[in-house]
Amino acid sequence: MAGEGVKSEMSNSRAGAGEGGTVAARSSVWESIRGCGISGMRIDKEELRRRILMPAYLRSAMASAIRAQDANAGAEAAMKDGAKGRGGGPEVDEMPEAPMVVFVNSRSGGRHGPQLKLRLQELISEEQVFDLSVTQPPQFVRYGLTCLENLANLGDDCAKAVRENLRVMVAGGDGTVGWVLGSLGELFVQKREPVPPTGIIPLGTGNDLSRSFGWGGSFPFAWRSAVKRSLLKAVSNPVQHLDSWHVTIMMQETGLDLPYSLKPLQDYDLTQDVDIQRELPESVSCFGGVFYNYLSIGMDAQVAYGFHHLRNKKPYLAQGPISNKLIYAGYGCTQGWFFTPCVKTPGLSVRAIVLLNLDSYGGGRHPWGRPMPEYLEKAAAVKLELRGGQWNKAYMQMDGEPWKQSIEREYSTFVKIERVAFQSRMISGK
Repeated sequence: MAGEGVKSEMSNSRAGAGEGGTVAARSSVWESIRGCGISGMRIDKEELRRRILMPAYLRSAMASAIRAQDANAGAEAAMKDGAKGRGGGPEVDEMPEAPMVVFVNSRSGGRHGPQLKLRLQELISEEQVFDLSVTQPPQFVRYGLTCLENLANLGDDCAKAVRENLRVMVAGGDGTVGWVLGSLGELFVQKREPVPPTGIIPLGTGNDLSRSFGWGGSFPFAWRSAVKRSLLKAVSNPVQHLDSWHVTIMMQETGLDLPYSLKPLQDYDLTQDVDIQRELPESVSCFGGVFYNYLSIGMDAQVAYGFHHLRNKKPYLAQGPISNKLIYAGYGCTQGWFFTPCVKTPGLSVRAIVLLNLDSYGGGRHPWGRPMPEYLEKAAAVKLELRGGQWNKAYMQMDGEPWKQSIEREYSTFVKIERVAFQSRMISGK
């Protein structure tokens, strides 16, 4: 199900996947050790800033727009500051090669999140580094980018160049990256292209999306120098493309505790593209969202649900990737492969259904192995029908965001997955 750009990378990675999970575990450690090299230290900080730092008046205008939640806020002052800068300000005279903004999930990576944010602000500027607990990606798209577009429409060539050449880095896990990609995807829908390409600084536990595009599977030990190296890669590395999939869930109306990746859908036509032959309840709820890595139902989602519940209840236990993986392993043993009941039919035993958009899954595993070409198919849509029986709930997850899905014995829950018409733009880390 991977996009064309991803496939060009995947053909190489499958060749080394023969040892499965052992290779994934060793490579994660090796990636961290390899990041301890001195190559990052050779990158001149001022040279890096020259290539990615926006002019001061544009940084200020964008920050003001986001803070006031008004794209026009500060535009007049920005034009005045820009005019002053053109009279002799070096930041305006020299345009950056690849103006860049960075989103940081300060809750990811244990103690590294807050430290990484400070390091990035030191390397770039405070206005170009956004803490996701303060500024969310939709706010950046709605107010920050619109502010740049408005200035460009007023004849500001500098704002136009920054908007056209902008690149985005995301410091977080796969769920965080998906959140940013989904927000940037609105630019396709609104015909506000070009859409900025996205690179990754892996701060999560699995980091499968980061692995797939060559950004590594773990946060390196020598992270201060590695961050400079990542930013430099993001300046000029080529752009690839990634498929995404829209999910629609139709169910009897109930109090579902939604993950942020799902939103209620209003006025949805239940008969649209879904062959519903069973009786529908009087009151129906519809939810929709987009995934980039995978959607799954069953054992792995139950393990993820247990981990997230524990992390929210006792955050001091989940202080970094190593402790997170130990917790995942514990849940995998107690409520995963060894103890979760199977759905059994003659000749078939099912613990989970996974719709996978990448060839990396579960922290670097390769569940596809090395399949022959005749076994690889491109899917355009998938439809599932869930019906209660022995259980009245099912664990589901999208890109690592789990939830508990109610399933009724009397009425079915329908899940429809369709390929999104446009592809996300990803910066290659290789």
